[in-house]
Amino acid sequence: MSPLARIVAAGAALAAVATAGIATAQDFNAQPNYGTINLNAGFMPDPQVVNLQSGGDIDAQRAISSSCRGFITNAPDVRLNYQAGGYPLILSVASGADTTLVVNAPDGTWYCDDDSGVNGLNPMVRFNTPQSGRYEIWVGTYGNASLQPAQLNISEVGSQ
Repeated sequence: MSPLARIVAAGAALAAVATAGIATAQDFNAQPNYGTINLNAGFMPDPQVVNLQSGGDIDAQRAISSSCRGFITNAPDVRLNYQAGGYPLILSVASGADTTLVVNAPDGTWYCDDDSGVNGLNPMVRFNTPQSGRYEIWVGTYGNASLQPAQLNISEVGSQ
């Protein structure tokens, strides 16, 4: 192999290694797995509950941020269009499994939680001064890609 061919081959190998660990963020424009919810501040009933299956085949820690946990799908589980008012916005999960939350807020900021909700293994993300706009929500399963029954709770008064 010529010296030039070796340099080109080495460069290609280095590029393959350098990009192997890079994952792209989730497709927040994809059709949500469990639908879209439109809510205005002061909504009733509170909480709004979405029955779903947590989990997926994508490791959120690799795909989103090292601070995220759990396995999620490419498409969001739920899209929330929210018109903010004078209340906090609280997203929480109730499940018998160890679940996680990944949320893309209207300004594009990612929020992740593992165990801040009730019962120790349930997640919660609280926006004390929520933005109006579109929230993309993923409910993950911690530790593996298995699907588990779960409820996403959307509230202005507390986690479930």
